[in-house]
Amino acid sequence: MQENDPTLSTLLQRARERKQINSNDRGKEYVLQNGVLYHQNGQVKQLVVPQAAREIVLTLGHSIPWAGHLGKHKTTARIKRHFYWPGLQSDIAQFCRSCSQCQKTSMKSPSKAPLQPLPVISIPFERLGMDIVGPVEKSKTGNRFMLVVTDYATKYPEVFPLKSVKAKTVAFSLVQFFSRVGFPCEILTDQGTNFMSKLLKQVYQLLGIKRVRTTPYHPQTDGLTERFNQTLKQMLRKFVNETGSDWDQWLPYLLFAYREVPQASTGFSPFELLYGHEVRGPLALLRDTWGGDQGREGTINVISYVVQMREKLQRMGELAQIHMMQAQKHQKTWYDKSARQRGFQPGQKVLVMLPTSDSKLLAKWQGPFKVQKKLGPTTYQVSTPGHQRSSWVLHVNLLKEWVSRAEVFLIQAVKEEEEADDQYLPLHWIWFTYILY
Repeated sequence: MQENDPTLSTLLQRARERKQINSNDRGKEYVLQNGVLYHQNGQVKQLVVPQAAREIVLTLGHSIPWAGHLGKHKTTARIKRHFYWPGLQSDIAQFCRSCSQCQKTSMKSPSKAPLQPLPVISIPFERLGMDIVGPVEKSKTGNRFMLVVTDYATKYPEVFPLKSVKAKTVAFSLVQFFSRVGFPCEILTDQGTNFMSKLLKQVYQLLGIKRVRTTPYHPQTDGLTERFNQTLKQMLRKFVNETGSDWDQWLPYLLFAYREVPQASTGFSPFELLYGHEVRGPLALLRDTWGGDQGREGTINVISYVVQMREKLQRMGELAQIHMMQAQKHQKTWYDKSARQRGFQPGQKVLVMLPTSDSKLLAKWQGPFKVQKKLGPTTYQVSTPGHQRSSWVLHVNLLKEWVSRAEVFLIQAVKEEEEADDQYLPLHWIWFTYILY
């Protein structure tokens, strides 16, 4: 087979002439032994593999259980102990990169796309974020879920404990919330069935609310609500009883604690941005008790108070907006340090991160699937036949390129070669390995 490989003809000729291939590669030469071409690299003698048999070597060196699907460096080290051919390292790198099992199970994530911040909102309750937390431990009152609503302007959160997440239950909680703060212009939610129901669509339509959907499994889209969810769960862990059955009783206290503290992004507490002044809490009560109630220095009429409060809220809102824009800019600069713009074309094959199991042993990437169309700077619609949904709208961070490998069944081709012999290609070992695999 070496004799019939045009890529080895020059090497064979020079080996016969016993000349070094490259004066810069001292100690590296090609030699013939019993009519077989070897690559002599110091003390290591490597059999030179012709093109027709290279995929066999790559498969045995990487893909079978006895090879373990290790990375390109370890695969290269293993193969170079026995074999060589021109372009060996690049072929191994491409073989490992296009390995379907390695692509689906790799823990290395593709580069994140640059951050796409939402426009800063300055009017309270103009844009809301909404999410469902749970199911959690069943409380004594039968609640198992939390409906979390956050305001993007003031960072003011509200939480409704729920027994179920049926659309009717969610809609009733929203009616209670809207009765206190008015109707928002838009609500940012994920693509959960309770938020995508026909009932809620009708509620949004009747109240003139624009529904903004986030991409699934990408919490950065609604970062405000996701961050609050994590904070709330951390706070609850520190107060609930051993069974967690009293979690809903702690919500009023913990919500007060969160609303009272200034936010780094605005410079004010949610209470201040909503009411125009600090609310009276435990520390203020203690100060008044120890220092004596000083009372108010003077009184003003209602109209003057309203005018002053409006001016104060306007100034605070402007300052908060400046703070949020600065914080957003800083966050984007920090996030984009490790980000890289990536894109896909319609029809291109990709792997998709769709969690289906908590098992650490199962593949996390699924596919390959085809990109149907690009919906935005970082959003794609991907066809997913065979799944619960025929297609998904996904953020680019949940996609990675599928590297195809040419389907060449070289083992069959070698079997048909009349010149191939058992000494050069141990086909019985290859066949035995594939039976086990």
